Order: sequence, then C-alpha cells, then structure tokens
Amino acid sequence: MAFILFISFVILLRIGELLLSKSNGRWLVQNGALEYGQKHYPYIVMLHTFFLVSLVVEYSWKQPAGYSLFLMLFYFLVLAFKAWVIVSLGKYWNTRIFHIPNIPLIKTGPYHYFKHPNYLIVIIEIAIIPLIFQLYITAIVFSVLNSIMLFVRIREENKALEI
Repeated sequence: MAFILFISFVILLRIGELLLSKSNGRWLVQNGALEYGQKHYPYIVMLHTFFLVSLVVEYSWKQPAGYSLFLMLFYFLVLAFKAWVIVSLGKYWNTRIFHIPNIPLIKTGPYHYFKHPNYLIVIIEIAIIPLIFQLYITAIVFSVLNSIMLFVRIREENKALEI
C-alpha cells in the first residue's frame, strides 16, 4: 500500500511539474524566448516515463517486504530543495531549454551556489525513489541512462545560455 501511495504521489507531482512547465513555456515564448535542445527532449520524456514503468514492474516482480523511512524522508527533503529551485526561477523554470536573449541568468537561491541545481535534484531522485523500496535494478539502470542524458542536456543548455 505504501508503494502505491508513494508512486501515485510521484506521478501526480510529475504531472504537476509538466503542467507548470507548459504554462511557463507559453509565457517564455510570449516574452521572446527561444527553445533549444528540441531533438533530445523526447528522449528525456521517454526516460522518465520508462523510469516510472520500471518502478512498477520491478516492484511487482520483486515484492519487497518494506521500505526505508529514512530514504523516504530524505526524498521529501530533496523535494523541498526542488521547490526552492522552482521558486527561485519563477516563470523561467521549465523542463525544456528556453532562453530569452539579453536577459541575465538567475543568480539567486540555489543558483547562487550551483550552476545546475535542478539536475542535481534529478540525479538524486532517479537514485533515491527506487532505493526507498529496494528496487536496485531500476536505480542502477536509470541512474546510468540519466547520466548519459544529462551529459547531452547540460552541454546543450550551456550552449543556449552562452548566446
């Protein structure tokens, strides 16, 4: 039951993030933003979709006896950090890469300390969510796939932000 509630929460959170991203994307385009990295974006969507599917499949196959309350609490701490990122970027936060020419980069909140704090969060989420329920295969496979995807993504975002 804990798994179903937790995964439902994660899925609803992801849907909320996509809705916020879509709304922010409309605002960004209306304010002169250009989009970059469109070629790899469908692969990011696929990665995150298959990640969620893999969680359910591995859980159904393995049927772990319990979950780690410590890791679950740590995940919620990570979500607080994610909220700080989203609030710091405001209308500029997005799951896609947008850039409005001649607008300075945000340097407040976690962006004062890290260049890409949102990707640090994604790395932690991809690892921690399956580990809460001892889903080691999903944790390892998707951490590797996510690392490859972030290599492409961060390179593309850095190029876009230099313009």
